[in-house]
Amino acid sequence: MPHHKQFVKTLRRDAKRRLVNRSKRARLRHALREFRALQDASAARTAFPQIEAIIDKSAKTRLIHPRTASRLKSRLAVSMQRLRAA
Repeated sequence: MPHHKQFVKTLRRDAKRRLVNRSKRARLRHALREFRALQDASAARTAFPQIEAIIDKSAKTRLIHPRTASRLKSRLAVSMQRLRAA
């Protein structure tokens, strides 16, 4: 049980932020899963800027680490090149 009013507010704020972050993280994971499931090179080429924007926004708000975002974008670009070559 919190002993200070400010800590009660902190608990409320953290609960709200947890819900927002959980939904944003789920959106990111879902987008990654959908992009990795693509089999068509042209569909991947059109979807890549959208997934890249989602990753960049996640890194900007520190939902994921910026280097993790860079690594994800790099790996997705490589997979897109493999689709294009196949």
